[in-house]
Amino acid sequence: MATIYAAMDDGLLVVRGANGSWEADSPMDGTAPRCLAADPVHPERVWCGTAGAGAWRSDDGGASWRSAGDELSALDVSALSVGPNEEVLYAGIDPSAMWRSDDAGRRWEELSALKALPSAPTWSFPPRPDTSHVRWITLDPTAADRLYVCIEAGALVRSADGGRTWTDRVADGPWDTHTLAVHPAAPGRLYSAAGDGFGVAGRGYNESPDAGDTWVRPDEGIEHHYLYGLAVDPGDPDTIVVSAADSPFSAHDPRHANSTIYRRSGRGPWQEVREGLPEPEGTVRALLAANVEEPGVFYAASNRGVFRSADGGVSWEPVLPALPGRFDGQSPHAVTVTP
Repeated sequence: MATIYAAMDDGLLVVRGANGSWEADSPMDGTAPRCLAADPVHPERVWCGTAGAGAWRSDDGGASWRSAGDELSALDVSALSVGPNEEVLYAGIDPSAMWRSDDAGRRWEELSALKALPSAPTWSFPPRPDTSHVRWITLDPTAADRLYVCIEAGALVRSADGGRTWTDRVADGPWDTHTLAVHPAAPGRLYSAAGDGFGVAGRGYNESPDAGDTWVRPDEGIEHHYLYGLAVDPGDPDTIVVSAADSPFSAHDPRHANSTIYRRSGRGPWQEVREGLPEPEGTVRALLAANVEEPGVFYAASNRGVFRSADGGVSWEPVLPALPGRFDGQSPHAVTVTP
């Protein structure tokens, strides 16, 4: 069974499955986890970025943790990604900056060229408009040094040389991507769940067929256009799930929460899925994840619990029908799943 990691307000929730049941514990108490990344080579190695305490590393499936790199130790790490060579890591920062490690997090260097992009002065996060942050980092599975970085909000930028140089946003690309996915069976295809659709129908879900040069928006059937979570079936690049709401308020504010999940398989229209999931009213945007070892399986986590689908997102069942202890009712900041 898989292991699920969820970054909560003041600690990390780790949910381990065995023999058809699930157990939860909460290491890293007293920290503020904000992002997660799993090592593609070593399933027991997981990384966690925190607000104000840098990056952390576990080599035993989350049982114990240690700080990873003095250079990041006092920074707000908002995004992490691990390269196919497990020695290479990328860290995104709040305010927007990128760092890289070539020795599994022992030493880091800033990729300062990111800040020199022409669009950088326009990046702005609406709740704190004087700043922005790196929301998501995605590595290309077909090219080790190609990465895509999503700034919240203002740009989706690219590097072909491991972050040494950058290509700025394209005119028609998404500017507020919350989750960006790729799939090894679909080279060059990018899947973006973005906030661009808030007030502008047809801009929440974005796809690029050519590694970000051009974009299309196949969103027939989606009626809520503020998109947040996204996952692609490890066994099928044409089966996708997204979480959606009408606005940032109904996505994030528990007092006004009303969000749902959509699914698409093949090239047909999106369909809202509800079987086994909490009612949309009172549910904040779900974070979605998939595990490379489980084709056809998706995971969803929100303030209403953790859920699993074994049929490609059609129906769901609870892993944790409510988040345990002090985490009950909190909205996870990040989720990842390992074998």
